[in-house]
Amino acid sequence: MLQYIIAGLVLGGIYALAASGLVVTYVSSGILNFAFGSIAYFIARFYYYLNTQHKWAILPAAIVSVGIAGPAMGVVLYAFLFRHMRLSSQLIKIVSTIGLSVALPPLALIFFGNETILSSPGLAPRPVKVYDFLGVPVTMDQIIVYICVVATLLIGFLVLRFTDAGLKVRSIVDSEAMTSMSGVNPSAVSLCVWAVSCFFAGLAGVLAAPVIGLDQGNFTLLVAAAFAAVVAAKLRSLPIAIVVGLAMGIAGALALRYLPQSSSFTKAAIPSIPFAFILVFLVYNIFRTGRVAEEENVGGALDRAIRPQLTADDLIGVTSEPTKALQASSYWGPVLIIGIIALLPLFLSAFWASLVGIAMAYALAFLSYTLVTGEGGMIWLCQITFAGVGAIGTAQLVTEHGWPVIPAILVAGLITAAMGTLLGILTIRLGDLYVALVTLTFGLLMEQLVFKLDRYYNFGQGVSVGRPDFATGSNAFAYLMIIVFCIFGLLVFNLRKSTAGLALSAVRTSLPASQTLGISVLAMKVLVSGLGAFVAGVAGGFLASYSGAATPDAYLTIAGLVWLAVLVTNGVRSNTAAAIAGMAFAFIPALVQSYLHGNWVQTPTVLFGVGAVLVVLNPDGVVTNHARQLKQVLFGRPSKHVLPEITSERVAPIGSSGATLSASGDQPATATMAGDS
Repeated sequence: MLQYIIAGLVLGGIYALAASGLVVTYVSSGILNFAFGSIAYFIARFYYYLNTQHKWAILPAAIVSVGIAGPAMGVVLYAFLFRHMRLSSQLIKIVSTIGLSVALPPLALIFFGNETILSSPGLAPRPVKVYDFLGVPVTMDQIIVYICVVATLLIGFLVLRFTDAGLKVRSIVDSEAMTSMSGVNPSAVSLCVWAVSCFFAGLAGVLAAPVIGLDQGNFTLLVAAAFAAVVAAKLRSLPIAIVVGLAMGIAGALALRYLPQSSSFTKAAIPSIPFAFILVFLVYNIFRTGRVAEEENVGGALDRAIRPQLTADDLIGVTSEPTKALQASSYWGPVLIIGIIALLPLFLSAFWASLVGIAMAYALAFLSYTLVTGEGGMIWLCQITFAGVGAIGTAQLVTEHGWPVIPAILVAGLITAAMGTLLGILTIRLGDLYVALVTLTFGLLMEQLVFKLDRYYNFGQGVSVGRPDFATGSNAFAYLMIIVFCIFGLLVFNLRKSTAGLALSAVRTSLPASQTLGISVLAMKVLVSGLGAFVAGVAGGFLASYSGAATPDAYLTIAGLVWLAVLVTNGVRSNTAAAIAGMAFAFIPALVQSYLHGNWVQTPTVLFGVGAVLVVLNPDGVVTNHARQLKQVLFGRPSKHVLPEITSERVAPIGSSGATLSASGDQPATATMAGDS
């Protein structure tokens, strides 16, 4: 048993280091860095580039990559991104860091090469020495991990408790406003904190590479698992985060010791242990306090009192004269875009025409985010999982039971609707950030426990499913998907204009005010949860039908982060933006692969990620923002008589009642048109 405990402490130590960096940045800035794993991968890949590809010695390679490049990356990211996010909504914070997470790994491949890496060195000299400890072999790499964890705990405790720097960090955590009044510059302190956090990311990345391999997917999963320690610490306690991180590593090792290693259940259960920790701690805190929200105990009374509020002068209204024209533009805008898309199969070659079908299937999947996040104000990171369930369900009904394709897709969508409804009920008492973590956990658990089952996985080939008999050709399938997208687009549009849509808008803008008005928050959340999951399931069925098979690997949760990044770049509340995002997601990679070569194939992913990062400066998205500018050019600048609805993305964190400034933090807050196209 001792051997397994020692081995478990290695992975647990890496969890602890990652959790330390996450907690430190959150308590000092209010941002949970979803890009932590990608930063760790980038630094680890840089270390490999220096140490292995260019034959640098371990010490200089570690100093340059971890000691210099890591903190420098933190400084640059703070200067250009994180400092603008302090007053942003949780949606903007999460999407921006997800965009960074999407962009960094392909940038590493562009800078350092995309060669296949079979094994990665750590900080121990090669060959790695092995020592005997109570009859258990311990490698030098493992000893270095133990030393780093102990040093992190001791130095962190001493610095935070007994130094002026630690006092300044703790003062920002307690109240940034009071810290500013005492003469301390919060920006300078935050800059140093982000530098230290990226140092931890680089250190965790270099230490983890020999254990999990130098693969970007493994690093993302590693940090997703470290979120369990962060949740256990309620986002704030560094010692608890470290202890729980170590406990998760030991639990995984002991499970490997006592469970049958040849069992498929064991293979699925062991990677799922950290995510089980998340659920256990959340359930415990809900039963103990009734609700778990990231705003608890954050900031002081002065911080809450001086939060910037909107005034009437900040709002842009419309007069009665251009109202009809502006409303008409919200109709002809989507019609024009769909009309252009419908003409493409008539003029494109067979290959490019076939992409229209999958582009509109992606656009349908993006509509599920429009429902859940845009209309419901819930930050769900598992929509691609619902699409995967829809694909698997469709394939099973078609292949195993002989169902026609269209009815199979609809029934599979109903299954995902039931799952989404249940998930909406279970997460109703969670804050926005915890909802994002739970849905991310749900997606990862589905991958491990369901998608990898032999019945669905089939050695990576999936289960075959054909196209509808009347839409086997590329053009026919493309027009089928255009029609389906229009049907669901009208559903979203009518929901937005209905009484239920107005209630959703009220819940999204101010939860306490909605409850005061007698609006059932639970009913609204459940409604949009079920509809969003249904749309995602239907989209997954059509994606499987297009490709000819329901392949679970095509619906990984990490890939869903790219989906969200692409949509939010264009506009999370616009049907037109969903259509354009689907076209971009299908056509841009195909264009790059057809006309560019080498590392340039990574460019689309970088662009998708950068677009999501820039949402911090343009929260409404490219399509929505340009559409609004075009309306102002065509119909003149609105006057200040009738006040339109204000979206929560620009006004207040989703689900909160307080209003804030725009996402950049230094521009006047502005109103946005709710009835977008």
